[in-house]
Amino acid sequence: MNTDFSKPSPDEDVVGLVLSGGGARAAYQVGVMHQLAKWFSEQNRRDFDFPFKILCGTSAGAINATALTCAGRNFYQSTDRMMRVWENFKSEQVYRSDSLGIIKTGARWLSALSIGWMLRKRPKSLLDNTPLAQLLQQLLHFRRLDEALENGTIHALAITASSYTSGRNVTFFQSQQEVDPWIRTQRVAHQDRLTVEHLLASAAIPFVFPAISLNYEGQSEYFGDGSMRQLAPISPAIHLGATRVMVVGSSQSREGHTNSVDLQNAYPSLAQIAGHAMASIFLDNLSIDIERLTRVNKTLSLLPPEMAVKTPLKPIELLVISPSQRIDDVAARHVQDMPRPVRTMLSALGATETSGSALASYLLFEGNYTRELIRMGIADTIAKKDEVFEFFRLS
Repeated sequence: MNTDFSKPSPDEDVVGLVLSGGGARAAYQVGVMHQLAKWFSEQNRRDFDFPFKILCGTSAGAINATALTCAGRNFYQSTDRMMRVWENFKSEQVYRSDSLGIIKTGARWLSALSIGWMLRKRPKSLLDNTPLAQLLQQLLHFRRLDEALENGTIHALAITASSYTSGRNVTFFQSQQEVDPWIRTQRVAHQDRLTVEHLLASAAIPFVFPAISLNYEGQSEYFGDGSMRQLAPISPAIHLGATRVMVVGSSQSREGHTNSVDLQNAYPSLAQIAGHAMASIFLDNLSIDIERLTRVNKTLSLLPPEMAVKTPLKPIELLVISPSQRIDDVAARHVQDMPRPVRTMLSALGATETSGSALASYLLFEGNYTRELIRMGIADTIAKKDEVFEFFRLS
């Protein structure tokens, strides 16, 4: 048995976790994690205090992955703390939602769409996420990440962001061992000491939140949401040594669009177009990567033993949990919970209408909405109990 937790052997069984992006939709992930932690606690097995050795997150999923690793060894306590935060969220904790804040960012951004040539100072984003930076500084203690790596609770944490400067998708990872960074088409890895700035960069939804400057290979580059140009979201977990991977998405695997008869022939609003673009950024690549990995596993299973030993590819056991309901529809029921200044601004884009609720679903950091997503995450996990128990070797 490998006793050096920081250096897993090639034959070691290593469980990885991949949390996708999606803004406020990531509340769903907290419900999934909390139900898992409840089952692990009921098993009363110390080896399941923290079941994941490799954690990889993008955008809001990066924040959740980091929160898990920075909360200590006890998985149940970690998810319980996350539940308390997500269940009681207010938009003002993530971005300025007061009238003055909206005027300084959102109103100026909307004006730039029509009279940008007249503005001396161009706006950086639709919303000011300074409150999120303050919240993360308050809640996350990165020394606990160092401790988790040192004592073997985890092997690595990876956060992905996309560089506006170079066009590359960069996975920043922190691990106790030295890992050879991987280089693929338009995506690379970089071993680094992770900070709040990495999280803000990974969660900088394009146009909505400002880009963040990070030091990469000795120079400063501006980074935005890691879901952009992320062609293989599961890949970092595998590169870092995971042999089994659990993926928690933020939408139905085949989530469609609103099919109201009244809207079929209507010209799409800006919110509809933005929601469509968000789906392509946050959702499509993950679904494609899951299909790709499933095909590879199937192909490897068909190889005769003498051929299987010659390929560097290894089968990866996969568990996927994703929403059973359209999150756009859930958001449509809670749009009125958003602060009035935000609703007023988004109404100009059509985001407060049912057809534009996809855009609102990413920005609805309000307790009624996040609690409903958490409950959905719990219910969907319970519905997959047999698969979950088989994946984690629970009895």
